[in-house]
Amino acid sequence: MTNKISLDLRIWRQESVSQEGAYVEYRIEDLSTNLSLLEALDKLNEELVMNGERPINFDHDCREGICGSCGFLVNGQPHGPKDATTICQLYLRNFRDQSTLTLEPLRAKAFPLIQDLVVDRSSLDRLIISGGFYSVDTGSAPDANSFKVSQDNSSSAFQTATCIGCGACIASCRNASASLFVAAKLAHLGQLPQGQTLRSERAKQMKKQMAAEEFGSCSNNLDCEAICPKEISSNWISWMNRE
Repeated sequence: MTNKISLDLRIWRQESVSQEGAYVEYRIEDLSTNLSLLEALDKLNEELVMNGERPINFDHDCREGICGSCGFLVNGQPHGPKDATTICQLYLRNFRDQSTLTLEPLRAKAFPLIQDLVVDRSSLDRLIISGGFYSVDTGSAPDANSFKVSQDNSSSAFQTATCIGCGACIASCRNASASLFVAAKLAHLGQLPQGQTLRSERAKQMKKQMAAEEFGSCSNNLDCEAICPKEISSNWISWMNRE
């Protein structure tokens, strides 16, 4: 027999950035513990629409923990209480029956609110763009298999490449620093032969863009590492600074 759970949800509702927001309380009952938190919100939205109310706006896409689209705070913690888990993979079995969950958007100056639990994370796209172009003639593209990459470098580069750009590291940092995100993107390319062209310049450009987007500086509290759903090491921030 499938276990059932009932939850009280305190959800941040805000029509737009120009209007005031507030928490609104909802009760959802008799939900399967095999549902994810996002699926629970889907069911709540169905009830709101049937009652003629505006549904709760939240980001989502693949719902498989690999796209980074979803993301908000659950009881003050990005992606909720379970380690190495994105919010779309956070199942109701991780909560006790009759629990109260507070859901609110990621809080950072570089992530302006759009509506409810949705924030604008395009600043992360601009960070990637700032370091993503070459200003030299690279000629025709060689066969990727012609580059020899050691097993250690390959595995390490892949680990940093798992960053999904969800923004949890930024929302958990007291300074809203994007250092872990940028470090992961730099280390992804910087450990491979294909990423050596303008490697140092890329690091400088992305660090400059971090300041332009008004992300804070790294304070070495390691909250970013603790909250990262892909468990990317904060050691890469030191690597980035050396770059």
